[in-house]
Amino acid sequence: MAGGGGVSPLGLAPPLWYHRDLSRAAAEELLARAGRDGSFLVRDSESVNGAYALCVLFQKHVHTYRVLPDEEGFLAVQTSQGVQPKRFKSLPELVLLYLQPSQGLVSTLLYPVDREESIPEDRDYSDGEDEKPPLPPRSASTPPTGSSPETPTDSAPAANGLSTISHEYLKGSYALDLQAVKQGASSLPHLNKTLVSSCKRLNGEVDKVLSGLEILSKVFDQQSAFIVSKMIQQSVNQGGDQELENLVTKLAILKDLLSSIEKKALKAVQDMSLSTLSSPHPLTRHSKTIPVQAFEVKLDVYLADLTKIGKSQKHSLSVDVEGGKLVVMKKMKDNQEDWNTFTHHKIRQLIKSQRVQNKLGIVFEKDKEKSQRKDFIFASAKKREAFCQLLQLMKNKHSNQDEPDMISIYIGTWNMGSVPSPKAVGSWLLCRGLGKTLDEMTVTIPHDLYVFGTQENSVCDREWVDSLRTALKEHTELDYKPIAVQTLWNIKIAVLVKPEHENRISHVGVSSVKTGIANTLGNKGAVGVSFMFNGTSFGFVNCHLTSGNEKIGRRNQNYLDILRLLSLGDKQLSSFDISLRFTHLFWLGDLNYRLDMDIQEILNYINRKEFDPLLKVDQLNLEREKNKVFLRFAEEEISYPPTYRYERGSRDTYVWQKQKATGMRTNVPSWCDRILWKSYPETHIVCNSYGCTDDMVTSDHSPVFGTFEVGVTSQFVSKKGLPKSSEQAYIEFENIEAIVKTASRTKFFIEFYSTCLEEFKKSYENDSQSSDNVNFLRVGWTNKQLTTLKPLLSEIEYLQDQHLLLTVKSLDGYESYGECVLALKSMIGSTAQQFHTYLSHRGEETGNIRGSMRVRVPAERMGTRERLYEWISVDKDETGGPKGRSTLPPRSGHDYVKPSLTRKDVGAELGKVSEEVERSTKEEGTAARAKQDSAEGDPSTCKNNSYNNPAYYILEGVPNQSAASLSSELLPTSCSPPAGKALPPGGGRGKPPSGSSQPRRHNSAGHPVRPISEEGSQEDDGSVGVGSGGGAAHGGGVGGTLNRPPPDFPPPPLPKGVLEMADTSFSKPRPLYPDLAEVKIPAANSSPAFVLGEGFRRGAGGAGGLDDQSCSVLQMARTLSESEYPPPPRAPSAPPHLRGQGLGDACRTFPPRAPITESIAEDLPEEALWGSSSSSLSVGESSVGEWLQSLGLERYEEGLLHNGWDDLEFLSDITEEDLEEAGILDPSHKRILLESLRQQK
Repeated sequence: MAGGGGVSPLGLAPPLWYHRDLSRAAAEELLARAGRDGSFLVRDSESVNGAYALCVLFQKHVHTYRVLPDEEGFLAVQTSQGVQPKRFKSLPELVLLYLQPSQGLVSTLLYPVDREESIPEDRDYSDGEDEKPPLPPRSASTPPTGSSPETPTDSAPAANGLSTISHEYLKGSYALDLQAVKQGASSLPHLNKTLVSSCKRLNGEVDKVLSGLEILSKVFDQQSAFIVSKMIQQSVNQGGDQELENLVTKLAILKDLLSSIEKKALKAVQDMSLSTLSSPHPLTRHSKTIPVQAFEVKLDVYLADLTKIGKSQKHSLSVDVEGGKLVVMKKMKDNQEDWNTFTHHKIRQLIKSQRVQNKLGIVFEKDKEKSQRKDFIFASAKKREAFCQLLQLMKNKHSNQDEPDMISIYIGTWNMGSVPSPKAVGSWLLCRGLGKTLDEMTVTIPHDLYVFGTQENSVCDREWVDSLRTALKEHTELDYKPIAVQTLWNIKIAVLVKPEHENRISHVGVSSVKTGIANTLGNKGAVGVSFMFNGTSFGFVNCHLTSGNEKIGRRNQNYLDILRLLSLGDKQLSSFDISLRFTHLFWLGDLNYRLDMDIQEILNYINRKEFDPLLKVDQLNLEREKNKVFLRFAEEEISYPPTYRYERGSRDTYVWQKQKATGMRTNVPSWCDRILWKSYPETHIVCNSYGCTDDMVTSDHSPVFGTFEVGVTSQFVSKKGLPKSSEQAYIEFENIEAIVKTASRTKFFIEFYSTCLEEFKKSYENDSQSSDNVNFLRVGWTNKQLTTLKPLLSEIEYLQDQHLLLTVKSLDGYESYGECVLALKSMIGSTAQQFHTYLSHRGEETGNIRGSMRVRVPAERMGTRERLYEWISVDKDETGGPKGRSTLPPRSGHDYVKPSLTRKDVGAELGKVSEEVERSTKEEGTAARAKQDSAEGDPSTCKNNSYNNPAYYILEGVPNQSAASLSSELLPTSCSPPAGKALPPGGGRGKPPSGSSQPRRHNSAGHPVRPISEEGSQEDDGSVGVGSGGGAAHGGGVGGTLNRPPPDFPPPPLPKGVLEMADTSFSKPRPLYPDLAEVKIPAANSSPAFVLGEGFRRGAGGAGGLDDQSCSVLQMARTLSESEYPPPPRAPSAPPHLRGQGLGDACRTFPPRAPITESIAEDLPEEALWGSSSSSLSVGESSVGEWLQSLGLERYEEGLLHNGWDDLEFLSDITEEDLEEAGILDPSHKRILLESLRQQK
C-alpha cells in the first residue's frame, strides 16, 4: 500500500485529506458523516500498490476514482477508454486541478474530509514489566555479550537475585567495609558475606554435578575418582574464606574432570568398537513402540436384553496399536474370562454418544454382510477419547494408504517474561496441568506437528530451537525437523515436524508485522508461518498485542493490522486476508485481553473455580460477540484459571498491582494467552486438549497448550489421467445475489479462485442492481453473466476436498467489497444446490451472498473412499449437548440446501414431494389470509423480509444497553420455509453424516460464547442438517468433525423505539423465501420509527462513547426484521422425511436468523408463533414429551424430535422402522408406543 506503515510518500506532513491506508468502508463512513455533496478524501488503493483512490460524495452516494502512477511516476485519474488522461507530478497537484469546476468528475472537489489524528500512544512495553522496550535480540546464535554500564539488562534479577544482593552491598555494607579498611583491616568481611550468599546456589549445583560424575569417573578415570569422592565427603560448612576457597577448588576439579573424562571415554569407546564384532547401532532412532493399553468398561444394554439375572456386564478392551488388534474380554464369575479378538479391518465404525460423554458404540464385522454393534460405558469421557485416539492410530498405522488422511498438531504459546525457560518443559509438551488435558494413556504419543509461539523470549533462535528438539527427543525418541522459525524482536514462532513428514511439507513462507509504537517498534506485533502439508494449506500466527486493561480498541486495531499486513500463503490470493487463505489458520499468542471485573470478585471466582462468570466479562469474548475481532474464529471452551499475572516462582498467588513511575498499575488476573482457529467449511478439525501447565513458574504467565486432530488431503493423482471432454466435471452457477454494505452505486463482478482451477476466473458485471437505501446495495447475476468453471481433475474423490473462494469487486476501483469461501462437497450432484454465507473484508462483515450452483461429475469418475476421520461418528439418537453447555444452532460458513443425503439421483422423486408440500403450504396460507382483517389489504403483495426491512440497513452502532428492559416476547422466532423452495440439507432419513463436527458455543445470558468443535456424524456427501424448530437441540447434538464456521452470537436487544410496534408486530404473514426478483428494498425513509440521527452512526461525533458497545448492522437487522415480520403459516402435513433434522437453519430467509428459545416460545400465543390460526393440530415438543412421559418413555423425546416427529398428528403414521431410526430399539418399548398411537386413532 502506498504510504502504509512507513513515511508517507507525500512527506512527513501529508495533506489532511490524505488518509493513507484507510479502508474503503471507513472512507465511506467518513464521507457519509460529512454529508455534503463535493466532500472528498484520498486513500491508498486496496487493489494496486502505489496507487490511490479519490473518493467523492455526491447525492449521498460515494464515487471512487483510481489514481494510477505510470512508468515515469506521473499520476493520473483512470479514465474511460479513448479519453486522454491528465498527468501530474504529485497528488496535491492532481487534487488542486479537480478543485476547479467542470473537470470531468461527478462533482467538483469542494470540502476536504480531514483525517482524524491519532492520540499519541502511551508507552506500551511488556505488560508494565520493563521501563523501556527491550532491544531486539542479536541474530547470531551465540549468547549476547555483557551489556555496558549504561544499558544494564533486566533479566538477571529475575534469574537469581544476584543483582539485588550486589545492590544491597553497594548501598549499605560497602561503607562498613570502607571504614574497616581505613582502620587497618586486611579483609572485607561484608563483601565476603555477599559473595558467599551469591554463590550459595552455585555451591549446591557443583555438588550435584560432582555426584553425578562420580560413577563416570570410576568407569573411565579411576585416578580422578578418588579425588572426587574425597571432595564430596568433605564438609562444606566452613564459613567465610574457607567456603569460597572450597568452591574454587571444586570448580577446578570439575574443569579437569570434564576434560579428562571425555578424552578417556573416547579412547575406551574406540577400543571397544575395534574389539567387538557386533554391528554398529543405527544412527536414526525410531519412536517408542506403543504398549498394549487396556480399558475397563461396562457393556451398556437394556434390562430387557439380559437373559439371566446377575449376568456380568464388566468388560476389558485391550488395544494393540502395533499388532493392529482389539481384544474384547468379558469377565465372568469365578474369575473366568471370555474374549474375542478383532483385527483392525473388522472394526467398522466408532459411534460416540453425545448425551452420555463416556459412552461409545463399536460396530464389528461378523461376516461379509453382517455387523454387530456393542455399546460400552468408559470410566470417564477422557478415557473414551483416549480409546478412540488409539484406535484411530491403529487404523492409520495399518492402512494401505500411502498418505495420511489425518494428522495431530500440538500448539503451545507462552510469554516467557524475558527469562530463559526451565530445563524441564515436559508438562508443556505433554499437555499436563489444568483444563482439558489428554489421558495418560495417550499423552506420550508423538504429534505430527509441533508449533511453539513465544513472547518476551530472550533466548537466541538456534539455542531455542535446539532446546525444543532436545526436549521432544527426550519424550518421543524422535528427531523432529525444524521447517520454519520466524522472529520479531522477542516474539518467536518455531514449527517442527516428524521426520517421516518432512518431504510432505512445501511452499514454506514466513512473515512479520510490527504493531508497537507508531507501528515501527517490534516489541509488539506478530510473526507467522505458512506451508502446504500435501494438499492442505496451513497458517500459524503468533502475536503479542498491546497491554493494559483499558486498551481494548488498540488491541482490536493490532489484530486488524496483522490480518491485513501479514504476507503469508498463496500470492494469487492477495485479494483475501489471511483468514481465508488457508484451509486451517491457527492464531495464538499473548493477546492481552483482560477481565472487566473488580479484582476481589475475580479472585473469589477463581478460588471457587467458577470460570463462567469471568468468561462473560472476558474482553476478547465481548469483542468477538460484537464482531470486532476474530470473525468466525473458534476457541475451545476454557476450563482452567487465568494464566496471567502470577507471582514468579509460584502458581499460588496472582500479583495484580505494580508501582510505576506514572502511578500504581493494575493487572487483574486474565486469560491473556489464547489459541483460536478458523477452518474452511466441511473440513475436519477437533480440539482434543486446551489447558495450561501448573509447574512452570519462571514467568508471570503460565504456558498454554492445545492439540488438534486435523483432516488433510493428499496430492491427488488421477488414475484415469486428464479428463476427456466427455468426462469433464463442471462447476455451474444458476444465479448469485449479494447484499453489500456500501454507499457506492458502481457495477460489480465476481472473481473465482481455487486450487482446482488452472487460473482464477471472472464473471461479467452484474445485470441487476437495486436499493432505495443509501447504505446498502443489492446486486445480482444470472447464469448468463456467470462463467462455467472447469476443474483440473474430474474425480469426485478430488473435488469433494476442494473449496472455491469468491470476491465481489467493483468495476470503478477493482477493489474487493467482500470475500467468502464455499465447499464443493455439498454442491456435487445433478441438480443445483442453494448456498448462502456471509461476506467479509479486512476482518469485518460486509454483507451476505447466496445463489444456486452445482458440481457435475461424470459417472465414470464417481468412485470415492472413506476417510479415516469419517470412521468416527455420533450416535444420531443422542442429541443432547454436553453437561453444562447451552448451545446455539450453528451459522454455517455457507448453508446448503440439499435435496438428498446420498449421491444417488433421487431428485425426481423428491421434486414430486416438494410440489405437494408447496401446494399444501399455499393452500394453508390462503386460508389463513382469509381469516385476517380485510383492512390489512392483500397480504399476497407484501414482500416484507429481512432484505427490505428498513431496520436492516440503518441501525449500526445502537448500543446493546439501549433496550435492556425490552420484553423477551419481541425476540425473533425461527420458522420453516416452504419445502418446495428449499429442501433440508439432511432432508432424507438415514444416518447422519459420519465424522462431522460443528463448532458450538457456550452461551449464557447474552454474554460471549465460544464455538466448540464437537464430534458428530457424517454422510457420504458431508451434508449436515439443522434441527427444525429446535435448532438449539441440534446444535448440541448433531455435529461431529465436519467443520463449520462458528454460529452467530445472540442478536442484541431491540431499541426501546421498537416497543411501539409490539401490538402489531405479529399480525402480518409474509412469504419466507420469496423469489429473488420479488425482493424490493424500500426507501430509507419508509419507516421513520427506525431512523436514527447521525449521532448513532458508527464514528459519528456524538457516538464515540457508544462505539465499543455497538453491534453489527447485520445482527441488529436480523433481530428487528424478525420482530416486525412474523413467520408464515405452518405446513399442515409435510412428510416426515422433509421434516427431518434439516428444516430449520439452512432454509431460513436470507440473511439467516436466530431461533426462538423454548422459554420465549412457551410465553407467546400460537397465533404469534405461526402467524395464523391453523386448523391443524399444532402440538409441538411439549405435547410429544407429555405423551412419552405418560408412558414412562420420556428418554426418547429428543430422538423423535431430532428425526422430525414433533407433532402427534404425524406420529400416528409412524412405523417400526421410523422408531428404530429415532433410537428406539427395545422391542417392548416399540410395542408400547405403537399400541398407544393406535388407541388414540
